[in-house]
Amino acid sequence: MSERRGPFAAAVAAARARGELVVQPRMGFGDPAAMRAGLTAVARARATTVGTITLDSYTRVGDQAAAARALADGSPLNGYPIVAHPVEVTRWVLGAAQEQGVPVQVRHGSARPEEIFAALLRTGVDATEGGPVSYCLPYSRVPLRDAVDSWAHCCEAYTRLRDVGVEPHLESFGGCLLGQLCPPSLLVAVSVLEGMFFRQHGLRSVSLSYAQQTCPEQDEEALAALRRLIDELLPELDSHVVLYTYMGVYPRTTEGALGLLGAAARLAVRGGAARLIVKTPAEAHRIPTIEENVAALEHAARVAATERRAVTSAPDTGIYAEARTLIEAVLELSDDIGTALRRAFERGHLDIPYCLHPDNAGRARGYITAQGRLAWARPGRMPVRVEHPVGGRPAEMTSDGLLAALSYVATRYDEATPPTLGPAEPVLELTPGRRHNRTSR
Repeated sequence: MSERRGPFAAAVAAARARGELVVQPRMGFGDPAAMRAGLTAVARARATTVGTITLDSYTRVGDQAAAARALADGSPLNGYPIVAHPVEVTRWVLGAAQEQGVPVQVRHGSARPEEIFAALLRTGVDATEGGPVSYCLPYSRVPLRDAVDSWAHCCEAYTRLRDVGVEPHLESFGGCLLGQLCPPSLLVAVSVLEGMFFRQHGLRSVSLSYAQQTCPEQDEEALAALRRLIDELLPELDSHVVLYTYMGVYPRTTEGALGLLGAAARLAVRGGAARLIVKTPAEAHRIPTIEENVAALEHAARVAATERRAVTSAPDTGIYAEARTLIEAVLELSDDIGTALRRAFERGHLDIPYCLHPDNAGRARGYITAQGRLAWARPGRMPVRVEHPVGGRPAEMTSDGLLAALSYVATRYDEATPPTLGPAEPVLELTPGRRHNRTSR
């Protein structure tokens, strides 16, 4: 598959061959000098890293005029406005990481990303992420039909990087969705379906995602199901799995945040993920600094190094079968994956719990069991069999119950030492290092 890899996918594949977990920040700054400094620091971290340019909110929603005004006024931005900056500036930003052999992925959050993909093509960035469902329903009010059409055009346009000898890589955000209170089978199914959508529109190198949830054992099973479905449904693609550190309410204490990050690093190794998206202890309070990002990357890398990369068979509680049923129900609706996805949401065959987008049916509900696992309180019209615990169906979620559920993970890690799946993680060093653990670039 090496002939189908651009710099980003090749770097991840090389790390996997060495038995190393790739750790990646979610870093983004509006100022080019700060963005370049961030990429330089990530490249120099004592970890196997890839860089990130996270885009600002104006660019994500297509308000390029507002992004340009913010640059002119010197107003702060919460990410890098890649469309507003000249191509030469972005190439200068990228140059620092490229000189050290560290590839960069652009992360954005846009339901209609045509201008963003055009900027990627101009600058030659070979890796980005998102998807027609995962960047539409959770984060926008753009009609799903429009998002599907936009992403189809963007995927096809992105393949033009092959004209200059570069194979583009696209990561599905489908394993995250709203980030919490969504049973794993739906996360796995949407990630695989978006991977199939990417393939239909010309992509040959992809990564499929899953976000750490409430129960390590359940997450291991979900990752095993995701890997199996990739092997069955996307075998010809160059692919890898990416795990996101918990995307919901984050622990407020440093100890709790580091415990959760350490658990994510161990889960990534045990679950066979090639890449881990890292969060910092500052996440609950503010946007992290460059130094805090690097310290978190190094902490995750140290914890991962203590965990044996021996992927085992997780107990089967039905996540694979449920995800496969959801995927097949969608594929029965049309040979065109985009059309099938639209029809699936129209009919409620896919339904994201607690998602308020107009195109989401909103009938499905998830809850956290007494054992800490995510389960369906009710599946709406999805083809999902629900077995309720002794005593009947869980009570309808109240506002207080929803707040408690959203804070479940943060509270658990802030108030108690979490159960571990491996050796305790080492103490976080707060000063970023300058040497690499890579044996090759």
